[in-house]
Amino acid sequence: MNESKLRELLAQVSEGTLPPDQALERLRTLPFAEAGQVLADTHRVIRQGFPEAVFAEGKTLTQTSDALTALVAAHGAALATRVPPDMAALLLQHFPTGSYDSVSRLYRIGQMDGSFQTTPVAIVCAGTSDLPIAEEAAQTLEFAGAKVNRITDVGVAGLHRLLARLDDLRSASIVIAIAGMEGALPSVLGGLVAAPVIAVPTSVGYGANLGGISALLTMLNSCASGLTVVNIDNGFGAAVAALRILNRQ
Repeated sequence: MNESKLRELLAQVSEGTLPPDQALERLRTLPFAEAGQVLADTHRVIRQGFPEAVFAEGKTLTQTSDALTALVAAHGAALATRVPPDMAALLLQHFPTGSYDSVSRLYRIGQMDGSFQTTPVAIVCAGTSDLPIAEEAAQTLEFAGAKVNRITDVGVAGLHRLLARLDDLRSASIVIAIAGMEGALPSVLGGLVAAPVIAVPTSVGYGANLGGISALLTMLNSCASGLTVVNIDNGFGAAVAALRILNRQ
């Protein structure tokens, strides 16, 4: 159940078209739904503005499928992240209306109701090696109804490529900056735009990148004030952070 459905339920009680006992029965399943080994948090969208997503990595097919079933029943849509290709093929048999993207590893069933009337969120990645994380962020935002402007392969080793997109960057409502190697891209963007900048370090890079730790430390130590940094390879978390900002605008 989302906020609009809850308002509709309360309106029906207020108008006398739905008895309070029936409304109470519907609300009994509001906080969570039990499905096999899974307790799906069906109340999260009301509390936080975005529903629970299923982190599929490390889960069995049954656990992932049960969670998606419960979330679709509650919201009419569901999202799973980090879905391995072999699991995705089996999920398509369980949920034929779903779709899988092999780059982002997202499995989507439907889309959340509503849309955002703000200017697009800019998803900016330093190199094409960062695209899996960039697409995880972009497609999570699109699942929620947000508009996205993808700006790809504009790392600081060729700064002219980034400056050529300055108008797009400055017109964005939020900028999500994704980079591996030394992770300098978000700092540069933080000095160029007024919009909130959410930085995502990736594990892309040679040995001293240390699996993304070097990029993470660069972003945490940025001299561009006000930069927000999420965990390594966490495109999903960056997208949800952006949605929290959009929900307040």
